[in-house]
Amino acid sequence: MRDDGPVRDEAEVTRYIERFASELADAGMQRMAARVFAALLAADSASMTSAELADALRISPAAVSSAIAYLSQVRMVHREREPGSRRDRYRLHDELWYETYGERDKMLSRFEVVLREGAQSLGPDTPAGVRAQESADFFAFLQVEFVGVMERWRNRER
Repeated sequence: MRDDGPVRDEAEVTRYIERFASELADAGMQRMAARVFAALLAADSASMTSAELADALRISPAAVSSAIAYLSQVRMVHREREPGSRRDRYRLHDELWYETYGERDKMLSRFEVVLREGAQSLGPDTPAGVRAQESADFFAFLQVEFVGVMERWRNRER
């Protein structure tokens, strides 16, 4: 008898993928991208081909392609060539959440800049200008705090 390692209940895995995808979609991620991401997260190798994703999720190759385009754009997944093949594999980034949230810092900075400019354009003493300035201050605060959080994560004991 061969021991192929731990046995997974595929029905349980499917339920987990769909549940996590639902949470991601509720948080604002595109539904199909959330399903593809959750499937990659559930794969021991953290990678799958387009055909494997389509089969596992029972979706079309076009749906996989659109989801991968989105996940690549937000830097949650990258493409790599399967050795000895012309097929691409889609892989989660190492330190996935660290990388993903590290990219959010750039977004916070852009929001802050636009809001500060908006406060001036709207008039710094108008209610809208004050609101824009307060929003800019909030994003500046988040950036400072976020740097500390990311540093503590990097330096944690493993």
